[in-house]
Amino acid sequence: MSGSRTGRPPVQRASRRPAVPRPLRESPFQRLYTRTRKAWDRPLTAYYLILGGSVLITVLGLVMVYSASQITALQMSLPGSYFFRKQLLAAVIGGVLLFMASRMPVKLHRALAYPILAGAVFLMVLVQVPGIGMAVNGNQNWISLGGSFQIQPSEFGKLALVLWGADLIARKQEKKLLTQWKHMLVPLVPVAFLLLGLIMLGGDMGTTIILTAILFGLLWLAGAPTRLFSGVLGVAVVLGTIAIETSPHRLARLNCIAATDPGPGDMCWQGAHGIYALASGGLFGSGLGASVEKWGQLPEAHTDFIFAVTGEELGLAGTLSVLALFAALGYAGIRVAGRTEDPFVRYAAGGVTTWITAQAVINMGAVLGLLPIAGVPLPLFSYGGSALLPTMFAIGLLIAFARDEPAARAALAMRQPRFGRKRAGGSGAERGPRRWNTMRRRAPVARSSGER
Repeated sequence: MSGSRTGRPPVQRASRRPAVPRPLRESPFQRLYTRTRKAWDRPLTAYYLILGGSVLITVLGLVMVYSASQITALQMSLPGSYFFRKQLLAAVIGGVLLFMASRMPVKLHRALAYPILAGAVFLMVLVQVPGIGMAVNGNQNWISLGGSFQIQPSEFGKLALVLWGADLIARKQEKKLLTQWKHMLVPLVPVAFLLLGLIMLGGDMGTTIILTAILFGLLWLAGAPTRLFSGVLGVAVVLGTIAIETSPHRLARLNCIAATDPGPGDMCWQGAHGIYALASGGLFGSGLGASVEKWGQLPEAHTDFIFAVTGEELGLAGTLSVLALFAALGYAGIRVAGRTEDPFVRYAAGGVTTWITAQAVINMGAVLGLLPIAGVPLPLFSYGGSALLPTMFAIGLLIAFARDEPAARAALAMRQPRFGRKRAGGSGAERGPRRWNTMRRRAPVARSSGER
């Protein structure tokens, strides 16, 4: 018997296990990226982005309208809060429209398409009737409602084109008619050109550009062939060029792109002073209410050029915040349009997103001197009830579509507490004190999306 020198049996040594590599620890940036990506992929992300982004833009817009319009109101011998109170009233009415649109079913939205289109066309025809229509800043696109209240029917034409165009293309897709170019163009393009013609009769080039963008957005979502898309785009470019060349006022605006001084005869006064306002704001601005350009130097400070006053008072941080809110709103709209299986929802969400993002880009581009001044307000932000009401109704459409996604419906149902339902099992004495099922006490269920 073999053993050690001491006579004791040898000690059995345990064999070493192979070293298991430790998992690499994620850096704080990687953890933040992972959490952000999980939150971004949740089914309610688009819903909260649309609702929160639109509310923040509207509230910040009310603050800036109050700040930018005080001097203009006092110069007109009006109370300093005159324009703010009108905008606040429009925002309240728009909030009611937003809530109604967000609660309407999709069928009701489709049923409203034709009445809204007919009403918009009727009002735009009335604008051209002498004694009914009125001109503001050279554009014959307004109807007086009595007193200081006016309405611009062309703003409702944007909503009409989105709803009616989405319903038309969806019905043709259901009948598999979009493979034929004539069904894709007719009657969508003729009706759109009718709206564009009525608007151009009043001289409103900016709204014409927005409606053209909506038309192209609908055609692109419908899958228009490149040749067809290019043909319609070519016709629009030719008509736009003729409209610019035949109007010295529009041609002068085109020549003021990137202007840093007013030029001869102060031709580029508005664009140059918009640049001055942005340049003097610095990183964090001069302070809310401390703008210098709004003291009569910057025309339309509370409407078309409110973004310039925002840059002067809130600085680069304020303007980037507004830009980020619009970017989030645009992303959420694209996400809603891309994830739905309903053709009408896809086209309507894409049309609304095209409308709001295109108008925001045109307005900000004009203030920054990158685009010609088109005279369009910043959506949800600039002063103007005629622009705010249809835009808030369109935001309500996006909210309704975002809520209607199957995953979003399930997540919203799980978040609603069920008060009044007692826990099952046993009598009252056996169960002990009464407890109610709330969202916090609900049994956990599997959630593939990671939604809480």
